[in-house]
Amino acid sequence: MSAEPEHDEDWDDEDVDGDGFDEDPLERTAVTVEVTGLSLYTHHGVSEAEREIGQRLIFDLRFDAGACDATVTDRIEDTVDYGRVCEVVALVAQRRSYATLEALCTAVADRLLDDFEAGEVWVKATKPEPPIALPVESVSVEVWRAAADDDDE
Repeated sequence: MSAEPEHDEDWDDEDVDGDGFDEDPLERTAVTVEVTGLSLYTHHGVSEAEREIGQRLIFDLRFDAGACDATVTDRIEDTVDYGRVCEVVALVAQRRSYATLEALCTAVADRLLDDFEAGEVWVKATKPEPPIALPVESVSVEVWRAAADDDDE
């Protein structure tokens, strides 16, 4: 009996993990970043009172970060800084006032696409206490955006 492992014909010397794939592992590993429950005090809304007094909004977001080196290196500097993601959302949400959550979510999505070179972004903004005359727990808007294809520009 030999102590050497048998050599599988589908395995080559470049295939260090023995899974039968010899392409770059970063090309096979997609990373999605998700942040839920980011609570920010903002000044958005249709009514002047909403814009003047302000209200709390809850943000949930998810974006395709593509291949990220941290899947191989396990180094924090090779991945998305989640704190920075939250700071970007806060900056966009608190910089100016929007009448609609649709416009706000779109502005947040566009900024995430630009700052983090994401392929796709999903942003949801929820008003936990909407100014509606009927009993409603919350209202929310979701926006999905994809990065512009360089061939289309």
